[in-house]
Amino acid sequence: MKLNGSGSHYIKATFLAQTWARYSELNPGSTIDGFDAGNARADIGIRRFRIQAFGQLTDRIFVYTQFGQNNFSFMQPRNTGAFFHDIVTEYKVLPQLQFGGGLTAWSGMSRFSAPAAASILGYDAPLYQQTTNGINDQFLRKLSVYAKGEISKFQYRVAVSNPLTIKNSTTPIPAINNSSTFSLEPPKMQTSGYLVWQFFENESMAIPYLPGTYCGKKKVMNIGAGWVEQPDAMWHTKSNGDTVRTNMMLLGLDFFTELPLKNNGSAFTGYVAFNNFDFGPNHIRMQGVMNVANGVQAGNASLNGAGVAFPMLGTGNVFFAQFGYKFRNNLLADNGTLQLYAASQYSQFEALADPSLMVEGGVNWLIHGNGFGKLTFGVQNRPVFYLKSDGAAHETGRKNMFVLQYQIAL
Repeated sequence: MKLNGSGSHYIKATFLAQTWARYSELNPGSTIDGFDAGNARADIGIRRFRIQAFGQLTDRIFVYTQFGQNNFSFMQPRNTGAFFHDIVTEYKVLPQLQFGGGLTAWSGMSRFSAPAAASILGYDAPLYQQTTNGINDQFLRKLSVYAKGEISKFQYRVAVSNPLTIKNSTTPIPAINNSSTFSLEPPKMQTSGYLVWQFFENESMAIPYLPGTYCGKKKVMNIGAGWVEQPDAMWHTKSNGDTVRTNMMLLGLDFFTELPLKNNGSAFTGYVAFNNFDFGPNHIRMQGVMNVANGVQAGNASLNGAGVAFPMLGTGNVFFAQFGYKFRNNLLADNGTLQLYAASQYSQFEALADPSLMVEGGVNWLIHGNGFGKLTFGVQNRPVFYLKSDGAAHETGRKNMFVLQYQIAL
């Protein structure tokens, strides 16, 4: 809705829904509400639902809010779950400098620390880059003040954030022990940032979320670097029982490109990232998106834990890569076109004796030639770890997950 004749002042609303139908091979010993979940299970869920409302109210004032829900599954408590993801007010000092604050994803450390949900290349984003999701933030968003801007081909975002208390984490936090975990003490302020150089077309900085693909509509090549740092965010005990507090330092370096190949809509998409995570000694976190199980049998459990979880985060290094190829427009005549993709996360975590390798791939059916109506089929293969007789965590097998996602985005 235009607020002035030129349309430079406006209010805009968008809608997104992603529905999953999935078949998952489960980690050993998985249970649902205390009952044996079996070796595999099919489920249906709403992965994401979003309503955005935002606007440039004057030449200098911008507002943004986002409401919705994530991971609505058959285990969801009734009549709960929808919440505000973002509530942001922003003031433009110059075209090269804007200040803002609120509940926001303007932070570091990598491109997909804040992914644009409607333009993910596969059925999901590289979730490991949302490093504290649900622990001291609200689904990656934080209470922050930030500065951002664009100077020629250089973009920047820097933020000071007030982390949420660990007591209300959506992920169970272990009691303090000799492996580092998140401290239950009142949190200290967190700083973060992400700096980008753009070689071709510039990307929008109106909102913090960055696309996984432009479906061949933009020529982009960027290199970025970022960080997240929080003093005394972690703690562990020494052999004598003393408490040791350590900083959390998360670093990222990445490269993203999308290159239209011809004038017919075909395009190549590529993304590679290196991340160094310091959560303190031997920190490890297992995560499974919209997990299909919520418990394990003590005598039959792997280190992965319940359902579809695997070692996604920990102290150590992570290498990630994903690639996509979009076929020409109207490959399927009036039924749109196809886009193939593949991705892999290779992690070397202190707490594991073997590397952790997750691979996935699939195809997008861009029903209308773009991401507004999209059907995605993806397959993920993940490792399963056990503690062996030598006291170390070794990979002992692998499991698969098959996802069919239907997305509507307006």
